[in-house]
Order: sequence, then structure tokens, then C-alpha cells
Amino acid sequence: MNRQPQLMDESRMRDILTPHLAQIREHVFMNSELGMVRGDHTVFSLLMRHKPPFTIDDHRLGIVMGGEADISINLQDRHIKGGTLVYIGPGTIIHPRHLSPDLRIFGIGLFSHFTMPFAQQQMPSAFCGQVRDFQLPVGDDDLSTARQILDTIWHVVHAHADYHRPTVTALMAALMHHYDRLFRQQADQTAASRSREQTIFDRFIQLVTQHCAEHHLTAYYAERMCLSERYLTTAIRQASGTTAKEWIDRALITRIKIELRHTDKPAAQIADEMHFANPSFFSKYFRRLTGMTPGDYKRA
Repeated sequence: MNRQPQLMDESRMRDILTPHLAQIREHVFMNSELGMVRGDHTVFSLLMRHKPPFTIDDHRLGIVMGGEADISINLQDRHIKGGTLVYIGPGTIIHPRHLSPDLRIFGIGLFSHFTMPFAQQQMPSAFCGQVRDFQLPVGDDDLSTARQILDTIWHVVHAHADYHRPTVTALMAALMHHYDRLFRQQADQTAASRSREQTIFDRFIQLVTQHCAEHHLTAYYAERMCLSERYLTTAIRQASGTTAKEWIDRALITRIKIELRHTDKPAAQIADEMHFANPSFFSKYFRRLTGMTPGDYKRA
């Protein structure tokens, strides 16, 4: 049986949360279109029990209202605290490391059956697919605006069993425009002070997150970025203190661990899907970077 809980979608979340609805009912709403969590830490504690890292295939927007969290998002470690707006989009890899007991998040996830308020070519720039995730520390006024929109959505979906979907869609459009404005404002401020090396690093990490399973060599990413391999390697080391190849290996090992931990695929199949020359090379690669064989990791 292939459980595949590495994808934390609506179906998987429902399986995890349903046995605990009596405990969390006042803080959670979920149907086939969207899910909401309002300030309760229990939901995240339940999800943490199911062995991250996770991946998602939908759009999720939230407000960290209190507490703090250390989370690896798309291979980059983030320390997120109260007063932060958060977005994670399709394809994001999430690995929560530590969640404080007082963590409170008000958030919404738009599942596959939700009718998005924009056509793909008209999506606000923050949500058009070029950016996988962002975190925005904001002031009280901007935080309050996001909170008021989410509060209104919360009340609409609880008002009637068959709530008015056009109203929810319009409110989501307002929330996404609000996030997009703040995202572009932060991007403009950052661009003014960001070094060329940091810009290269950000683009490199985005490409690695998307393509590490198929492309394991630095040369591929240098070609995609129209840079020499030597220059890319130097820029990545200057920006992050780590080599480009180490970032590729880190991303690839994360993907392999997800497959080993959460599926029943044999190592030979994973090796083939991850574009290794043969299972023996795959096993040696995994052991060199983790200290154990794929079989040992799966059993552990």
C-alpha cells in the first residue's frame, strides 16, 4: 500500500484531523474547497506527529498572531514570529523544526476544488508561480487588515452550511491583493540593497527546488541562469557560505527521504525516478550523504 502522506493535501489533513474534531472544532473549518485554522496550536501539533517534511499542492495564506516557529521552507531555514504574514504555494517543501507552545496562526488553504478569483495569467505577481513562498513582517495596520478579511471569511463559511461562494471568492481576491501589495513593497525595498550574489542565490534555490530530482549537476543551473559554472559556484558560496553542489545535494536528499519514508516504492524505482544511473550508485550516494543505506533509513 502506497500511503504517500508526503503530500499534505486536503484529503491527508482530513484523515489526520477528523479523529480530533471534538477537541479542535471551534478552531478549524474544512471542506473540499478550503480549510481554515484560527489560532489553535493543536492542529500543528497533530500534523507534526506525521513525520515532516511535507509538500503541498495548493495556496495557503496565514497570519502568525503570536509565538514563534523555526521552519525549513524550500530548503531555507526561517525563524517566524508574531506579526508576520506568510504565504506558501504549490510545490513548497515544508519541514517544521520547532513550534513554540504559544504559536497562534490564523490561516486559510485553497484546495483544488476552490474556484480561484483570478485566471492564471491575471494572478497578482506574488501568486503567479514565480515565487514559492514569502514571509512579511508587517505593522499593526496591515496585520489588522489581513485579520479583518480572514475574520469575515470565517464568519461567512460558518453562517450557513451552503455558504455564498462568490462572497468568499471576492474576499480571497481582496486578501491576495493585500498580500501582493505588501510583497511588492518589500521586494522593492530589498532590491535596493540586495547584492548581485544574493539575487543569483535566490534564483538558484528556486530552480534547485523545482528541478533537483532531474538535474543533479551545477552545470545545468548555470546554463539555465546564463552564467558560467565557475561564476555561479563563486556567487553561491559568497551569498550563502555553502557550495552550489551542497545545496543541490541537500534538496535531492530531502526528496529521496520523502519517497523512502512515505511510500512503498523500492529503492530501484526511486533511483530511476530521481535520474540516477543505477540503484548501486543511488545507494552509495545516499549513504555518503546520510551515513546509512536507503534500506536502513526506510526501516528506521
